[in-house]
This record gives sequence, structure tokens and C-alpha cells, in this order.
Amino acid sequence: MQDAVIVDIVRSASGRGKPGGALSGHHPVDLLATVLQALVARTGIDPALIDDVITGCVGQAAEQAANIGRNAVLAAGWPLSVPGTTVDRACGSGQQAMHFAAQGVMAGAYDVVVACGVESMSRVPMGTAMVGGADPFGPGVAARLSLVSQGIAAELVTARWGFSREQLDAYAARSHRLAAATADAGGFDREIVPVGAHRRDETVRPATTVEGLAGLKPAFHDPAHTDVGWHITAGNSSPLTDGAAAALIMSAAKAAELGLRPRARFHAFALAGDDPVMMLTAPIPATRKVLAKAGLTIDDIDAYEVNEAFAPVPLAWAADVKADPERLNPRGGAIALGHPLGGSGVRLMATLVNHLEQTGGRYGLQTMCEAGGQANATIVERL
Repeated sequence: MQDAVIVDIVRSASGRGKPGGALSGHHPVDLLATVLQALVARTGIDPALIDDVITGCVGQAAEQAANIGRNAVLAAGWPLSVPGTTVDRACGSGQQAMHFAAQGVMAGAYDVVVACGVESMSRVPMGTAMVGGADPFGPGVAARLSLVSQGIAAELVTARWGFSREQLDAYAARSHRLAAATADAGGFDREIVPVGAHRRDETVRPATTVEGLAGLKPAFHDPAHTDVGWHITAGNSSPLTDGAAAALIMSAAKAAELGLRPRARFHAFALAGDDPVMMLTAPIPATRKVLAKAGLTIDDIDAYEVNEAFAPVPLAWAADVKADPERLNPRGGAIALGHPLGGSGVRLMATLVNHLEQTGGRYGLQTMCEAGGQANATIVERL
């Protein structure tokens, strides 16, 4: 089986996912095309060599409909021979695109492939595909489960692990503090490519404090849940975000043939399903599975990127797998850096690879919760 390696990985800076946000003037196809073009410009690869472009996107409606992966290839000016497809595993769509790409290389189906992701939440708001009250679940799911929104699920996780509002806000303030410090030190410079004049994450708030967050009101409420403390706010949740990211993945042999130096190797993959009502806990079993497949322990991992959809998600994960909190999202996470849904999986990997390189770490683990109670987990090794 061939090794699958990351030759390069780039992302846009985040933009606020609302009208007037820094990236809201960019059509999502063009936003993704910009990072694809940057990937080719940085590596010098002939795009005609790319066997496939696999794109994560959640809101596959309106301007993100009709296979945005293929459309971005066309917008990027790549040869018409380069195909593209679009996948949806909710918030893990970009990470799943990387799994499919790397696994295709390892199986010999691809020599060179791009895994990428995009979401323009300013132009294609969440729920666009369900306009008119469309029910995506059907009577069979309703008969089995009393599903709730992700915000309510975050409250359920908070209650089960017994987190206080102060703990959640302290974690959120940490995310902004670490992200701001990394940006100021130039730590994100290698991963971010400009989109027009935009080259700094718009969602980071350096002045965020626990005291300031304490003044925010809970964002969710459901009278059916009387045992919940209602601690989730806009401040300890990830913001609506626009963004895109892309990774050039190939076999180690192909990289050597092309004279390209790989930055990281895919070491292990895992998927997990968990309670779809609690919804956000699947990173815990996914992490256990990927560590077992890799033959590693949590202490062998130098950095963990656990998507901060809501503050209780990484906190519950760290408590259950007994992770070192200092290695958890050491450059801040989605609470500060944003969560452009389909693009987040590749964005996290860009940050993880750069962190390993800049600190001399060997192994990195990435995992993220996904709607429906699922999670991807990936371990990479710095080369």
C-alpha cells in the first residue's frame, strides 16, 4: 500500500458569515477557486496531473449547488480534463474529502488528488436547502428519535459533563487569546492565502475576556429540557463563517518523481457514530478507534485539533480521553478562527500541519463532531 502525503495545504482567512463580512462579496465557487489556484502557484504542479478534486460542502443549495467542486475547477482555469466531486458529511465534510483523497492514493486509484472544502454562510445561510419547511428526516427517523438542534445538543453535553458557564467562557476566551497571539507572531502566515485584500482572520477578537463573555445571554432554550442550565451563548460557540481551504495529496513516490517535498503523511483514519440526540460526542469514540488503528496512545500525540463547534465539545473530549489540555487546539480553534462548515476539516489540518512544523512535533490528531452524531478522526505524521 502506498503512503499518502500532504505536499501543501492552504486556506483563506476567515470572514464573518453575514452580509458585509470580508468574504461575503465573493461567490463561493470563486472563493474555492482562489485557494485552488494558490495551491498550484505554490507547488508549481501542472493541474493536468490532478486525478480528482474532492470538495466538502454542507449547504449544497443556491450558489453552492450543482457540484461546487467541479465548478471551482472550471473557475480556477484548470484543464477541462480535471474532474471534481462534492461530498457532505456535515461539519466533517472537508475532513472526509481528505480521507477519500488519501485512501484513494493508498489504494492506487489516484496518483495526485486535491481535497478541499468551502462554505459561504453569508451567501448560503444554514437551512437554505430546507426552505419551505422541507423535512430531511422523514417519519422513520421521527418514530425512532426525538432530535434536537445542535445548540440544544451542546447544552445536553454541557449538562452531562457538568460544565459551568464560567468554564465554557474561560475556554472561549482562551481560543481567542491563542489565535490572536499566533496571528501576531506570524504563525498563520504560511497557511493563509489572500482572497483579494483579505488575509487575516476576521472572526478573532483579541480583546475577548471571560468577564465580557459573561454578559451574553443564552442562545438556545427548549422547555422540554428542564435539567439543562442554558449556558451556550454566541460567545462560547463558533461564529457563522465564510472560508475555503485545499490540500494537495499524492503518493510519496509521485512526490519524489515530481521533485516535491511532502510536509506530512497520513498515518491513520477512523469514523464513528454516536447518539444523534447528544450529537456532538462522536469525536470521543472516533479518537479511541484511530489511536487503536495507529498503535498509539493519546500521550504520543503532540497536538490535537478538536473542532470548537461549541466549547463543551473539546472540553468533554479532553476529559474523556484524558488529553493534555496544553496540546488541545494550541493556536485557538473555531470559536475564534471560525467554522465555515464544509471547509473546516481542511482548515484544521492546515493549522495542525503548520503547528507541528513550527514546534517540531511528530504526530497530530484531528477530529470533529458532525450533525447526526458522527465524527471523523485523522492522525498525521510530520515529515
